Amino acid sequence: MEPALTVGLLWLLFGGLHIGLATRRPRAALVARLGERGFTTLFSLIAAVMFVVVVRFYANHRLEGAPGLALGDVAALRWPLMAMIGFGIALALASLVSSYAASPMAILTHTVRPPHGLERITRHPFFMGFALASLAHVLLATRLVGAVFQAGIATVMIVGAWHQDRKLLVLRGRPYEAYLAATSAVPFVAILAGRQRLVWRELPYGALAACAAIAVSLRVVHGAIFDHGGAWVIVATLGGAAGAGLASAWHARRRRRRLPDAAGLAGRPAA
Repeated sequence: MEPALTVGLLWLLFGGLHIGLATRRPRAALVARLGERGFTTLFSLIAAVMFVVVVRFYANHRLEGAPGLALGDVAALRWPLMAMIGFGIALALASLVSSYAASPMAILTHTVRPPHGLERITRHPFFMGFALASLAHVLLATRLVGAVFQAGIATVMIVGAWHQDRKLLVLRGRPYEAYLAATSAVPFVAILAGRQRLVWRELPYGALAACAAIAVSLRVVHGAIFDHGGAWVIVATLGGAAGAGLASAWHARRRRRRLPDAAGLAGRPAA
Protein backbone atom coordinates (compact mmCIF):
# COMPACT_ATOMS: atom_id res chain seq x y z
CA MET A 1 0.00 0.00 0.00
CA GLU A 2 1.15 3.53 -0.76
CA PRO A 3 2.61 4.79 2.57
CA ALA A 4 0.93 8.18 2.11
CA LEU A 5 -2.48 6.47 2.23
CA THR A 6 -1.62 4.64 5.45
CA VAL A 7 -0.40 7.86 7.06
CA GLY A 8 -3.61 9.60 6.04
CA LEU A 9 -5.72 6.83 7.56
CA LEU A 10 -3.71 6.91 10.79
CA TRP A 11 -4.21 10.68 11.08
CA LEU A 12 -7.95 10.21 10.54
CA LEU A 13 -8.01 7.68 13.39
CA PHE A 14 -5.95 10.00 15.60
CA GLY A 15 -8.21 12.98 14.88
CA GLY A 16 -11.40 10.97 15.30
CA LEU A 17 -10.37 9.69 18.71
CA HIS A 18 -8.83 12.97 19.85
CA ILE A 19 -11.73 15.21 18.92
CA GLY A 20 -14.43 12.57 19.41
CA LEU A 21 -13.48 11.97 23.04
CA ALA A 22 -13.46 15.71 23.68
CA THR A 23 -16.98 16.33 22.36
CA ARG A 24 -19.62 17.11 24.95
CA ARG A 25 -21.51 13.83 25.38
CA PRO A 26 -18.59 11.35 25.33
CA ARG A 27 -16.56 13.67 27.55
CA ALA A 28 -19.39 14.15 30.06
CA ALA A 29 -19.99 10.39 30.26
CA LEU A 30 -16.31 9.65 30.83
CA VAL A 31 -15.90 12.45 33.38
CA ALA A 32 -18.91 11.16 35.30
CA ARG A 33 -17.30 7.71 35.47
CA LEU A 34 -13.61 8.61 35.83
CA GLY A 35 -13.61 12.15 37.23
CA GLU A 36 -11.92 15.16 35.62
CA ARG A 37 -8.38 13.98 36.31
CA GLY A 38 -9.19 10.43 35.24
CA PHE A 39 -10.62 11.65 31.95
CA THR A 40 -7.59 13.87 31.34
CA THR A 41 -5.27 10.94 32.01
CA LEU A 42 -7.19 8.61 29.64
CA PHE A 43 -7.46 11.28 26.96
CA SER A 44 -3.74 12.06 27.15
CA LEU A 45 -2.77 8.37 27.10
CA ILE A 46 -4.85 7.60 23.98
CA ALA A 47 -3.51 10.70 22.21
CA ALA A 48 0.08 9.77 23.12
CA VAL A 49 -0.26 6.17 21.89
CA MET A 50 -1.84 7.24 18.60
CA PHE A 51 0.78 9.94 18.06
CA VAL A 52 3.57 7.39 18.59
CA VAL A 53 1.95 5.03 16.05
CA VAL A 54 1.66 7.76 13.39
CA VAL A 55 5.18 9.10 13.90
CA ARG A 56 6.84 5.68 13.97
CA PHE A 57 5.11 4.59 10.76
CA TYR A 58 6.05 7.81 8.99
CA ALA A 59 9.64 7.67 10.25
CA ASN A 60 10.06 4.14 8.92
CA HIS A 61 8.51 4.91 5.49
CA ARG A 62 9.35 8.58 4.92
CA LEU A 63 11.62 7.90 1.94
CA GLU A 64 9.17 5.62 0.13
CA GLY A 65 6.29 6.10 -2.30
CA ALA A 66 5.31 8.77 -4.80
CA PRO A 67 7.16 12.09 -5.09
CA GLY A 68 5.85 15.29 -3.50
CA LEU A 69 5.67 18.84 -4.84
CA ALA A 70 9.24 19.63 -3.70
CA LEU A 71 8.75 23.38 -4.17
CA GLY A 72 12.00 23.95 -2.31
CA ASP A 73 13.61 23.54 -5.72
CA VAL A 74 11.94 26.82 -6.76
CA ALA A 75 14.22 29.59 -5.48
CA ALA A 76 11.45 32.20 -5.31
CA LEU A 77 9.39 29.98 -2.98
CA ARG A 78 12.03 28.22 -0.91
CA TRP A 79 12.98 31.06 1.42
CA PRO A 80 9.47 32.45 2.02
CA LEU A 81 8.33 28.93 2.94
CA MET A 82 11.36 28.46 5.19
CA ALA A 83 10.60 31.78 6.88
CA MET A 84 7.00 30.64 7.39
CA ILE A 85 8.26 27.50 9.11
CA GLY A 86 10.61 29.47 11.35
CA PHE A 87 7.90 31.94 12.33
CA GLY A 88 5.42 29.16 13.02
CA ILE A 89 7.76 27.13 15.21
CA ALA A 90 8.89 30.20 17.16
CA LEU A 91 5.27 31.32 17.67
CA ALA A 92 4.15 27.89 18.86
CA LEU A 93 7.04 27.18 21.22
CA ALA A 94 7.17 30.71 22.65
CA SER A 95 3.47 30.49 23.51
CA LEU A 96 4.11 27.38 25.61
CA VAL A 97 6.76 29.01 27.78
CA SER A 98 5.29 32.52 27.97
CA SER A 99 1.49 32.52 27.99
CA TYR A 100 -0.17 29.12 27.76
CA ALA A 101 -0.49 28.46 31.49
CA ALA A 102 -2.49 31.68 32.03
CA SER A 103 -4.53 31.52 28.83
CA PRO A 104 -8.23 30.54 28.70
CA MET A 105 -7.20 27.34 26.83
CA ALA A 106 -4.98 25.97 29.59
CA ILE A 107 -5.95 22.74 31.32
CA LEU A 108 -7.61 23.32 34.73
CA THR A 109 -8.20 27.00 33.92
CA HIS A 110 -11.81 28.11 34.44
CA THR A 111 -11.56 31.85 33.87
CA VAL A 112 -11.17 34.08 30.80
CA ARG A 113 -8.76 37.00 30.97
CA PRO A 114 -8.35 39.64 28.23
CA PRO A 115 -6.03 38.76 25.30
CA HIS A 116 -2.39 39.30 26.15
CA GLY A 117 0.90 39.14 24.27
CA LEU A 118 0.92 36.54 21.50
CA GLU A 119 -2.84 36.01 21.90
CA ARG A 120 -3.33 39.41 20.28
CA ILE A 121 -1.71 37.97 17.14
CA THR A 122 -3.74 34.75 17.30
CA ARG A 123 -5.76 33.31 20.16
CA HIS A 124 -4.24 29.92 19.33
CA PRO A 125 -0.51 30.64 18.92
CA PHE A 126 0.47 27.01 19.54
CA PHE A 127 -2.08 25.49 17.15
CA MET A 128 -1.67 28.12 14.46
CA GLY A 129 2.10 28.22 14.74
CA PHE A 130 2.46 24.52 14.01
CA ALA A 131 -0.31 24.70 11.39
CA LEU A 132 1.69 27.35 9.48
CA ALA A 133 4.90 25.33 9.75
CA SER A 134 3.16 22.15 8.60
CA LEU A 135 1.42 23.80 5.65
CA ALA A 136 4.77 25.10 4.43
CA HIS A 137 6.21 21.59 4.80
CA VAL A 138 3.38 20.21 2.63
CA LEU A 139 4.68 22.32 -0.27
CA LEU A 140 8.33 21.57 0.43
CA ALA A 141 8.02 17.79 0.92
CA THR A 142 9.96 15.72 -1.59
CA ARG A 143 7.73 12.67 -0.98
CA LEU A 144 3.93 12.42 -0.96
CA VAL A 145 4.05 10.58 2.35
CA GLY A 146 5.79 13.60 3.88
CA ALA A 147 3.19 15.97 2.43
CA VAL A 148 0.34 13.86 3.86
CA PHE A 149 2.06 13.58 7.24
CA GLN A 150 2.44 17.36 7.47
CA ALA A 151 -1.08 17.95 6.14
CA GLY A 152 -2.33 15.68 8.92
CA ILE A 153 -0.57 17.79 11.54
CA ALA A 154 -2.00 21.00 10.05
CA THR A 155 -5.51 19.53 9.96
CA VAL A 156 -5.35 18.34 13.57
CA MET A 157 -4.14 21.79 14.66
CA ILE A 158 -6.76 23.77 12.73
CA VAL A 159 -9.68 21.50 13.63
CA GLY A 160 -8.44 21.29 17.21
CA ALA A 161 -8.43 25.08 17.51
CA TRP A 162 -11.95 25.31 16.06
CA HIS A 163 -13.25 22.58 18.36
CA GLN A 164 -11.63 24.16 21.42
CA ASP A 165 -13.32 27.47 20.64
CA ARG A 166 -16.72 25.78 20.38
CA LYS A 167 -16.18 23.87 23.64
CA LEU A 168 -14.97 26.88 25.63
CA LEU A 169 -17.80 29.03 24.29
CA VAL A 170 -20.26 26.58 25.85
CA LEU A 171 -18.30 26.26 29.10
CA ARG A 172 -17.37 29.93 29.64
CA GLY A 173 -20.31 31.71 27.98
CA ARG A 174 -20.19 35.47 27.47
CA PRO A 175 -16.62 36.05 28.73
CA TYR A 176 -15.28 33.68 26.07
CA GLU A 177 -17.65 35.11 23.48
CA ALA A 178 -16.06 38.51 24.11
CA TYR A 179 -12.61 36.89 23.88
CA LEU A 180 -13.50 35.41 20.49
CA ALA A 181 -14.82 38.76 19.24
CA ALA A 182 -11.57 40.51 20.18
CA THR A 183 -9.20 37.92 18.69
CA SER A 184 -8.70 35.79 15.59
CA ALA A 185 -7.53 32.25 14.97
CA VAL A 186 -5.66 33.21 11.78
CA PRO A 187 -2.60 35.27 12.78
CA PHE A 188 -2.93 39.08 12.50
CA VAL A 189 -6.50 39.02 11.12
CA ALA A 190 -8.04 40.65 14.23
CA ILE A 191 -5.30 43.32 14.20
CA LEU A 192 -5.83 44.07 10.51
CA ALA A 193 -9.60 44.20 11.06
CA GLY A 194 -9.19 46.73 13.87
CA ARG A 195 -10.63 44.44 16.59
CA GLN A 196 -7.27 44.09 18.29
CA ARG A 197 -3.96 45.91 18.54
CA LEU A 198 -0.42 44.68 18.92
CA VAL A 199 1.10 45.75 22.25
CA TRP A 200 4.84 45.52 21.70
CA ARG A 201 5.79 45.60 25.39
CA GLU A 202 3.71 42.45 26.02
CA LEU A 203 5.59 40.31 23.50
CA PRO A 204 7.95 37.68 25.01
CA TYR A 205 11.05 38.75 23.10
CA GLY A 206 13.39 36.45 25.03
CA ALA A 207 11.19 33.41 24.44
CA LEU A 208 10.70 34.30 20.77
CA ALA A 209 14.45 34.68 20.24
CA ALA A 210 15.22 31.40 22.00
CA CYS A 211 12.52 29.55 20.07
CA ALA A 212 13.69 31.07 16.78
CA ALA A 213 17.14 29.71 17.59
CA ILE A 214 15.57 26.30 18.18
CA ALA A 215 13.88 26.55 14.78
CA VAL A 216 17.23 27.31 13.13
CA SER A 217 18.91 24.41 14.95
CA LEU A 218 16.15 22.07 13.77
CA ARG A 219 16.98 23.08 10.20
CA VAL A 220 20.62 22.17 10.79
CA VAL A 221 19.71 18.64 11.95
CA HIS A 222 16.68 18.35 9.66
CA GLY A 223 17.80 15.13 8.01
CA ALA A 224 18.12 13.29 11.32
CA ILE A 225 14.95 14.47 13.09
CA PHE A 226 13.05 11.26 12.30
CA ASP A 227 15.94 8.86 12.88
CA HIS A 228 15.51 5.96 15.34
CA GLY A 229 11.85 5.54 14.46
CA GLY A 230 11.03 9.17 15.20
CA ALA A 231 12.20 8.88 18.82
CA TRP A 232 13.41 12.50 18.95
CA VAL A 233 10.07 13.82 17.72
CA ILE A 234 8.10 11.58 20.08
CA VAL A 235 10.13 12.48 23.17
CA ALA A 236 10.14 16.21 22.40
CA THR A 237 6.40 16.35 21.64
CA LEU A 238 5.19 14.24 24.55
CA GLY A 239 7.66 15.88 26.93
CA GLY A 240 6.53 19.34 25.83
CA ALA A 241 2.87 18.39 26.28
CA ALA A 242 3.56 17.03 29.76
CA GLY A 243 5.50 20.17 30.68
CA ALA A 244 2.69 22.42 29.48
CA GLY A 245 0.16 20.42 31.50
CA LEU A 246 2.26 20.64 34.65
CA ALA A 247 2.76 24.39 34.17
CA SER A 248 -0.98 24.83 33.74
CA ALA A 249 -1.71 22.83 36.91
CA TRP A 250 0.85 24.84 38.88
CA HIS A 251 -0.59 28.13 37.63
CA ALA A 252 -4.15 27.01 38.47
CA ARG A 253 -3.03 26.00 41.99
CA ARG A 254 -1.41 29.39 42.54
CA ARG A 255 -4.58 31.12 41.35
CA ARG A 256 -6.74 29.12 43.79
CA ARG A 257 -4.41 30.02 46.66
CA ARG A 258 -4.58 33.71 45.82
CA LEU A 259 -8.38 33.80 45.71
CA PRO A 260 -8.92 33.00 49.45
CA ASP A 261 -6.21 35.52 50.36
CA ALA A 262 -7.90 38.19 48.25
CA ALA A 263 -11.29 37.34 49.76
CA GLY A 264 -9.86 37.55 53.26
CA LEU A 265 -8.31 40.94 52.63
CA ALA A 266 -11.53 42.24 51.11
CA GLY A 267 -13.47 41.15 54.23
CA ARG A 268 -11.17 42.87 56.72
CA PRO A 269 -12.29 46.20 58.16
CA ALA A 270 -10.21 49.18 57.16
CA ALA A 271 -7.67 50.28 59.78
